[in-house]
Amino acid sequence: MCAHYENIKDPARLERFFGTAVPAQMGKADVWPQYEGLFVRRPQHADEGDEAVPEREALVGRFGLIPHWATDLKLGRNTFNARTETVASKPSFRDAWRHARHCIIPAEAIYEPDWRSGKAVSARISRTDGAPMGIAGLYAWWKDPKGTEIHSFTMLTINADSHTVMNQFHKPTDEKRMVVILPDDRYAAWLNAPAEQSMEFMVPYDAGNLVAQTMAAG
Repeated sequence: MCAHYENIKDPARLERFFGTAVPAQMGKADVWPQYEGLFVRRPQHADEGDEAVPEREALVGRFGLIPHWATDLKLGRNTFNARTETVASKPSFRDAWRHARHCIIPAEAIYEPDWRSGKAVSARISRTDGAPMGIAGLYAWWKDPKGTEIHSFTMLTINADSHTVMNQFHKPTDEKRMVVILPDDRYAAWLNAPAEQSMEFMVPYDAGNLVAQTMAAG
């Protein structure tokens, strides 16, 4: 699972790597559950033939998916990751999964706890080529009692027991998990994929393309 990541903050990198215009706001630099970060999606009216509608748009949303039926935002404390094994049946995620509300979460790096020393030490995981990650996710929107629309998103996760980088993290007794990092050439396909094809993208990212750096305490 991933509860902390670095949001992309350089507008030029957002445009270059994700092919989208820069939104008015960029969210937090470091994102934790319920913080605001960027996500990229196909615009809702992209299929209506209007040439003025771009193929992709970047929005600011809360990290932790809030389904339309939620009574408040507190649910987002526990919905920042969605297990692919149960995403189709979990009440918090099944509507977004069924309607293929696919999104990409841009991240310069993700952080996971390395327990190999016997205590949790934060490790920064990034791409070896220096490019930002595009993490597969789902998004939703929710209206507060005043009618204000709030967007939110979750990262999709898969088992990582056999992944030579991501199996280093979390407690020894815990299942190893990792977010679904999309190859660059699969961004458009993921955003356009119908629900029945969603599981085809739930595969581990090449371990040789990731590097983990243990962070100094303090």
